[in-house]
Amino acid sequence: MANIIGLTGGIASGKSTVSTMLNEKGYTIIDADLAARMVVEVGQPAYLAIVEEFGDGILHENDTTINREKLGQIIFNSEEKRKKLNSIVHPAVRSMMLQHKDEAIASGKNTIFMDIPLLFESDLTWMVDRTLVVYVNEETQLSRLMERNHFNREDASSRIASQFPLKDKVNLADAVIDNNGSLHETKEQLESLIVKWDLKP
Repeated sequence: MANIIGLTGGIASGKSTVSTMLNEKGYTIIDADLAARMVVEVGQPAYLAIVEEFGDGILHENDTTINREKLGQIIFNSEEKRKKLNSIVHPAVRSMMLQHKDEAIASGKNTIFMDIPLLFESDLTWMVDRTLVVYVNEETQLSRLMERNHFNREDASSRIASQFPLKDKVNLADAVIDNNGSLHETKEQLESLIVKWDLKP
């Protein structure tokens, strides 16, 4: 029976860092953001449904890929249209992730990490057996985001404020990796969790 672990965090919390560490240890990572890009590639069912719903005007002029900025402007101003887009994309993403999970299990993988940014917000915990949150405090999150994305304090604060607070995710998680310290400390926490949960790749 494979272990399915939901990996989540917040913007600039270090989730990608932990994901990379797991990848280097040979674990299978199924990334929701990557799946979200794949399902809207030209010719995919979700792509066809989006073009049918929103029209050819959302495509790039020089090719037939979706222009994310144009589509973003449409849904940014309309709750109804955003819901419509989500109703097309989200089931396709879930379906692709579950398919990749089944393929990984069939190929003999023992532990699969589902990297899902909105694991709790979108009520997707049913897709996993246990949940792991990568946590940093607000000040660390703020300074890392400002440094990484070259945001000013106000922009960085508003990005963080638009998300479900990390401290609330901590209360919902089965395990937490505190990423406030050094990379070495993060790695040590991850390694002790792997032992504790007996996670074989």
